[in-house]
Amino acid sequence: MGKNEERFEKIYSQGVIDIMEIWRDKETGVNYVFKQCGYAAGMTVLLDAEGKPVVTK
Repeated sequence: MGKNEERFEKIYSQGVIDIMEIWRDKETGVNYVFKQCGYAAGMTVLLDAEGKPVVTK
């Protein structure tokens, strides 16, 4: 990955004020959930039904 390339890419987005997004780390393939509601926001690893991180190529 070059210096000018972004490491994370947004692969899903829903909402305008109450926002839910899924981001993928291009280097590891790990997916993250980002949630924003007003001025509060948080991000965490997206887990599957077995509690393992969701990884996409």
